[in-house]
Amino acid sequence: MKHIARKRFGQHFLSDAGVIDAIVRAIDPQPGQSLVEIGPGLAALTQPLVERAGRLTVIELDRDLAQRLRRHPQLEVVESDVLRVDFGALHAGADGQLLRVVGNLPYNISSPILFHLLPWADRIQDQHFMLQKEVIDRMVARPSTAAYGRLSVMLQWRYDMEDVLFVPPSAFDPPPRVDSAVVRMVPRPQPAAVDAALLSEMVQVAFSQRRKLLRHTLGHWLAQRGMAGAFDTQRRAEEVPWQEYVALAAAAGAAGGTGQPPPG
Repeated sequence: MKHIARKRFGQHFLSDAGVIDAIVRAIDPQPGQSLVEIGPGLAALTQPLVERAGRLTVIELDRDLAQRLRRHPQLEVVESDVLRVDFGALHAGADGQLLRVVGNLPYNISSPILFHLLPWADRIQDQHFMLQKEVIDRMVARPSTAAYGRLSVMLQWRYDMEDVLFVPPSAFDPPPRVDSAVVRMVPRPQPAAVDAALLSEMVQVAFSQRRKLLRHTLGHWLAQRGMAGAFDTQRRAEEVPWQEYVALAAAAGAAGGTGQPPPG
């Protein structure tokens, strides 16, 4: 029985054999590696991945699809919303291997998924995700460009990233209304030590009014923490490299910044 794509799950199933082969070659799975696939759907990627790796953990929210996937003896099926999954507890990494995470992510929640994975970056070897091309452009954007923003800063702090493959709408069933691409994300081996929650809050404040100088947004945030004058706020948020945001968050943390304004 043919599975009908469910709009509420953002389902667009990859169906182009040439694109599937190109993605698998980009991932280059090896026997015995600990692979995790998010949103396996109709198993277009799942099958060639498990053939090469020998085993695979898959995370699927759709109950009907999860039931189908359980018929495959080499798959460990986690039936769950990916945003509720503890990647540190997955069986795939229980033997001490770093996880390799892959998937055709639901475009309606792709950014939340990327942020959800951040805390486990030190347990991950790499990530290969199919995403809306526009989202990947934002992820890899450089300062002083329109695409550079909070997503760019938070992910570039933790990963080296590259756009590895363009995928047209015709490669899916049903075809989405946007272009897609595959991104490779490799965690940085020695990322700058910083409170991720504090960095996230600070960057969100900085980009809350992109067109205004930072003195109108981040300037107030710094003043509340007794750090007025500690940073050049005569720039717009998009002009500041991610390294400067990370250094500022580290300084704010060392100064006692907790993400909340001090009393009084």
